[in-house]
Amino acid sequence: MGLNHQVKAYSDEVFSQVLRIGDQLVLVKVMSQGTVQYPELRVEYSSNQPITTKTRLMAQRVVEYVFNLNFDLSKFYRSVENDAVMLQVSRCLYGFKYPTTPSVFESLVDSIVEQQISIKVARTIEERLALKFGDKLMVDDVEYYAFPTPQNIVARSIGDIQGCGLSQRKAEYIFGVARMIVEGELDLEEMKNCQDIPSVIGVLDGIKGVGIWTAELTVFRGMQRLEVLPADDFGIRRAVSKYYCGGKLIKGAETREIAKLWGKWQGLAAFYLLAAEFLGITV
Repeated sequence: MGLNHQVKAYSDEVFSQVLRIGDQLVLVKVMSQGTVQYPELRVEYSSNQPITTKTRLMAQRVVEYVFNLNFDLSKFYRSVENDAVMLQVSRCLYGFKYPTTPSVFESLVDSIVEQQISIKVARTIEERLALKFGDKLMVDDVEYYAFPTPQNIVARSIGDIQGCGLSQRKAEYIFGVARMIVEGELDLEEMKNCQDIPSVIGVLDGIKGVGIWTAELTVFRGMQRLEVLPADDFGIRRAVSKYYCGGKLIKGAETREIAKLWGKWQGLAAFYLLAAEFLGITV
């Protein structure tokens, strides 16, 4: 096997991910060369096919989307100026942008995998899914893997999915979603254009094995809807409580009430708290 066996990885200050650009797989490597005040990224593209100007431009747009490069954080920062806690947290994390998955399908599959298990275990399973079902790209004698497409999934069996470390139910849920897409019953990418977010969440919630938490998480990180708050997420409730409730156990409804402080950027603000907790930031 090659040296890199992940859909995406961050190592030695280089982020790498295989993107599907049309019918072509392109390995993208992103490196930071700027500062917090003056950010600058260097991006390298590699493929086993010629990279045309059109392909490079398409890949650049995907990179901009994944890293939310066109999102103006000043709008978010202005919206939390009257919240002393979030104001301090945002200053400590100035410039932090939560990434978006290249496809909604990737976000939905990841969210199903992550149901009721630790992120560490989930990441291992997601890596196995890529190795087992994703298309391979060879670059400089190293193997890189793209995230599986719905077609990749339905070409195999539920048992194959389960073999990646998932329960039979989760394997069935993932296979079911992939089948719906392949058979034309579900168009996740088209949902990005819908402005009625509660309706989108409702449609996703109606899919077997999804539920509100999975739907909200999918919409937040797969559709770039930074206003959506997965309030029932244990990690988010823990982080919100740490900074606003003295660490006591709180429920989703209490989390949503506190989140009103953050205006229409509730999801983004919640993930700022998760990042602050991870980094040990105190206020």
